[in-house]
Amino acid sequence: MSAGTALSLHPAVDELDRLLTQAAEPAGPFAPACLIDLDRQEAFPADACRLLDDFGLHTYYVPAQYGGRLADFAESMRLTRAVAARDLTVAIAHGKTFLGAVSVWLGGRPQQAAWLGTEVCAGAVVSWGLTERHHGSDLFAGELAAVRTGSGWRLSGEKWLINNATRGDLICVLARTSPTGGPRGFSMFLVDKRRLPADRYRHLDKVYTHGIRGADISGIAFDDAEIPATALVGGVGDGLAITLRALQLTRTACAALSLGAADQALRLAVDFVRGRRLAGRPLAELPPMRRLLGEAAATLLLAEATSLLASQSINALPAEMNVTAAITKAFVPSQVQEMLDTFAEIIGGSGFTAGQPIE
Repeated sequence: MSAGTALSLHPAVDELDRLLTQAAEPAGPFAPACLIDLDRQEAFPADACRLLDDFGLHTYYVPAQYGGRLADFAESMRLTRAVAARDLTVAIAHGKTFLGAVSVWLGGRPQQAAWLGTEVCAGAVVSWGLTERHHGSDLFAGELAAVRTGSGWRLSGEKWLINNATRGDLICVLARTSPTGGPRGFSMFLVDKRRLPADRYRHLDKVYTHGIRGADISGIAFDDAEIPATALVGGVGDGLAITLRALQLTRTACAALSLGAADQALRLAVDFVRGRRLAGRPLAELPPMRRLLGEAAATLLLAEATSLLASQSINALPAEMNVTAAITKAFVPSQVQEMLDTFAEIIGGSGFTAGQPIE
């Protein structure tokens, strides 16, 4: 089967790729020079995300049963990969809505999930508040608490290093609902920031990171914020169980980010060796260079096969997803990082010039 035939099986991916190619022209929101400049300024890629909204990418974060276009997880991963192959920051910033909403898709009431589906399809941005400043990924140590009130719950505490914590409209928050904690001591809440009084929550400053520098990596603090009883996702004490189920999907989905980064890196490395000569010969003709590029391409295919197996296992082998997703999340990024390390040796100093190759 030819590459053209294979691509035709995913018309949405083809359409997005054509759109991104057009948007990569000078002055377009995906123009490399524009994206590099935003990265230097550590500025959010708002125009690029708006283009993805116009395309309707956010509707692929919503299951079809709740009004979206997510019917084939592998297709949604291909769409994310196409964006990541252009710019990883944009893919992470835009795709966070799926990570934020997935707890509701898996654990929420049908009415709650349908409502969120409508909101996301209308353009609402969702984030996921799991980690905290003093506890990192130790979810059992989380201090943000939810206390029952006469009409709902009261949230107090903060979540930190949260993608789109400031720009998001809604946030799924893991909160301690039992003072003693433990496996049944946490619950998940869907918090609509738009309905909170301004004096009951505040955004924490953006954290300046080494990579994805334009992303909104910040935090949020709640000061006795009242939320309705309907904000509870699942049952009281279900928070960690819902989180573990959600991670099976988000870990799988994140592989698309690594694959997109690898696509771009391989393209840049091939362009580099084609345009350089050593001792009068093109680098691309040298056996050691051809071997390195061949091994890199094989590594990418192996990572892709792993991701495809994981995405198909969601329907075919759901009982194995706890293992499959964890292996995918550990294996794919590490393989891609080895690729990038190899390309760094090939490209050398040009890899540090942000789009201005050394002649």
